[in-house]
Amino acid sequence: MNVKVTGKDVKVTDAIIEYAEKKLVRIEKYFEGTEVNATVTIKSEKNSQIAEIQVNTKFDMFRAVTEHTDLYAAIDKDIDILEGQIRKYKTKKDKMNRDDSLKVKESVFIQEVKPIENEIVKTLYYEIKPMAPEDAKLKLQEKPGNNFYTFINIDTGKVNVIFKLKDSNNYGLVEPEA
Repeated sequence: MNVKVTGKDVKVTDAIIEYAEKKLVRIEKYFEGTEVNATVTIKSEKNSQIAEIQVNTKFDMFRAVTEHTDLYAAIDKDIDILEGQIRKYKTKKDKMNRDDSLKVKESVFIQEVKPIENEIVKTLYYEIKPMAPEDAKLKLQEKPGNNFYTFINIDTGKVNVIFKLKDSNNYGLVEPEA
């Protein structure tokens, strides 16, 4: 890990550099085999010390800024924040990779199963009531998830189907001839 420590209005001592490098080892373990650059910027404003740590990898950037009366405490807090960010990112990335691999396995499984063709695969049973086509239209409107409604036309005594047209504003009626 390449560590660069800079100070604004604060003199950077060897002790601060050693402390920052020692603490950044906790972060380095998450990026084995990847080049990591860390920039630690320290500054002083009134009675508080501000530590900003930015960790850059080839693909990602993590940053934490903390203000504290003690500079070493600010660095510790930044390390805790960065570690949380990196763990969260790694967990999310691992979960996405795991989900992707499951999707690949599912698609392979689906491809191996021969699709069912020209077969009745589902049967629904429901009660058909005698009513006027206008009443059937109202029943269909009550159930927005349904695209059709089957009923016995009270005028003809035959089974009819009322359905929503693709424009979603109008309806069609299927009526047998015989």
